[in-house]
Amino acid sequence: MAFEEGPDFNLTTYHHSLLDWSEDSISFVPSFLDYPYTLHDAIAGYECWTRDQDQANLIHTPPSTTPAVAPPTTSPPSLPQPEFSKKRKLPTSPTPLNKAAAHENRRRTVADSGDEGDGVSEEDAEIARKQGNGRKGERKGNGGNSGNGNKEVRWAEHLLNPCATAIEAANYSRVHHLLYVLRELASTSGDANHRLAAYGLRSLTRHLSSAGIAAAVGVPAQGSGPADDSPSFASTEPKLFRSAIIKFHEVSPWFALPNSLGNASILQAVTLDSNQRPRPLHVVDVGVSHGIQWPTLLDALSRHPGGVPALVRITVAGAATPPGPFSAAPLGYDFSSHLLRYAKSIDLNLRIDRADTLEPQTMSLARSETLVVCAQFRVGHGGPDDRTAFLRSVRELNPDLVVLAEVDGGGAGETDGRFPAEFGRRSGLLWKFLDSTSAAFKGRDCAERRVVEGEAARILEWGAAADEGCERWRGRMVGLGFREEWFGEDALEAGRALLRKYDGNWETRMAGAAVGLWWKGHRVSFCSLWKPHTRSQ
Repeated sequence: MAFEEGPDFNLTTYHHSLLDWSEDSISFVPSFLDYPYTLHDAIAGYECWTRDQDQANLIHTPPSTTPAVAPPTTSPPSLPQPEFSKKRKLPTSPTPLNKAAAHENRRRTVADSGDEGDGVSEEDAEIARKQGNGRKGERKGNGGNSGNGNKEVRWAEHLLNPCATAIEAANYSRVHHLLYVLRELASTSGDANHRLAAYGLRSLTRHLSSAGIAAAVGVPAQGSGPADDSPSFASTEPKLFRSAIIKFHEVSPWFALPNSLGNASILQAVTLDSNQRPRPLHVVDVGVSHGIQWPTLLDALSRHPGGVPALVRITVAGAATPPGPFSAAPLGYDFSSHLLRYAKSIDLNLRIDRADTLEPQTMSLARSETLVVCAQFRVGHGGPDDRTAFLRSVRELNPDLVVLAEVDGGGAGETDGRFPAEFGRRSGLLWKFLDSTSAAFKGRDCAERRVVEGEAARILEWGAAADEGCERWRGRMVGLGFREEWFGEDALEAGRALLRKYDGNWETRMAGAAVGLWWKGHRVSFCSLWKPHTRSQ
C-alpha cells in the first residue's frame, strides 16, 4: 500500500460541529455523518419529506408536492404504471376481459398513430403489456425495476434506441410511431423506465428540431413533452440546489463514495509527508461536489494526531475543464462563506481561491505545501484531446497526489460517431443513474430527486460525455508520466462501511489499484490515486 501510516478516517465524533458550516439552522451536511458507516434511523425509515417538518421551511419546495401516481385514465390499461410509494399486490394475470380490452386499446392506438407497415406495433405492444403486469413494490435491494422475478426490464431503451436508428435512416413513419408510443409512456414521476422515456423523448425531439426534420415527422412544439420543463442545476433556486445535492449524497453513493475515498487518501497523504508537523495543504478542487465534500475533510484535519496544518487552501478550478452534467451551479450559490465560517468554528486556517486554468503562475503554488489535485467526474466532459490536455496540465503542477474519479463504461467509451450508437451509449448510462435513484429515493418523488435526475439527463444532449473504461484512463495517466498508487486500508474500510448504508444492489470491486463502484452488476464509476513518476522537491 502507498499509505501505511495515518489515523482512521472515522467521522463519528463531530456531527455537532458540522451544524455550524451552513448559514441556515439546518445542517447542509448529509445526515449519515451522525454515524456514517451504518444505516441511520432517519434513512431507514426514509420519507422524501416527513410530516414533522419543523426545519422544512428552510428548504424550498415547489407549491405542489403531490406526486403523480398513475397515468391519465384515458391511457390503455395495459400500459406500465408509475412507481408507488407503498407496496401493493397486483394480480398475477389480468382477467380475459382485461386482456381483450388491453389488446383492443393497443391495436386502436397503433392504428391512430398513422404508422403503416413498419412491423413494430406488436413488439411495442408486447413491451407495454409486460410492464403492466406483475410489478412489485419498492423495497431495499430491489430498486423497483426488477419486472418479472429478478430479471431487469429495460423497455424504455427498446423504444428509444430503435427510434434513434429510424431517425438516421430517415424512416419517418417509424419515427412518428415510436414517438407516439413514447409520449404515451413517458413520465417524470414514474419508475426509471418511464423517466428514461421522458428524458429520451425530449432529447430525440430536440435532435429532430435541430436537424430541421421535426415537421416531416410531426413532432409537437417544444414545451409539450413531460420532461421539457424539468429542472437542472443551473435553473434551480440556490437553496433547493443545495438541499438536492446533500439529499443525493445521503441516499446514493454515486458521488459520496468517491468523495469518501478521496478525503481519506488526502488525509493520509498529509500524514505521509509530515515529520514533526504537517506541511500546509493545498487541494485543487476539480469536481462536482459544490463544496459538500470538504467539511468532513476539514474536521478530520482539525483533529489530526500529528498536528493541524498551518494553512489549508482549496482552489476551485472547475472552469479549467469543459462544462458538463453536474458541473454547473445556480446563480447566487457560493459555498465559500459556509466553509470559511465552519473552518473558523473549528480553529482551522482555511483559504479558498478560484482559478480558471491550471497554469502554475495562476495557482500561487508554494514549494513547502502538500499539493493534491482532486479531479472527480469533470475530466471526461471534453473530447479525448481535451482530457489529455487537462491531465498534462495537472502533471505540470507536479502534485504530491492526484485523485481521479470518472464514469466507467468498461472500455465502451467510444462509438463509431453515428447518432444511434452515441445515443444508445448515453441512454444506457442514464438508465443506471435513474434506476439507482429510484431505489435511493424508495420510489418516492420529491423536488430534490427531480433536480438531480433532470441534471443527469443532460448527458443525452451534451457534446462529448465520456464513459471510457478504467483501463483506458489508466493508459492515459501512465502515458503522461503518472504511476498508480494503492488506497490505504483505512480508506478502503471506510468506503466499504459507507456503502453498507445504501441499497443492497451497490457494491465495490477492485480494478487493479482503483476502486470500482457497481450497480446491479454493471460498472458505474472508478476512483484511483496517482503520483508523478519523479517529483521535484
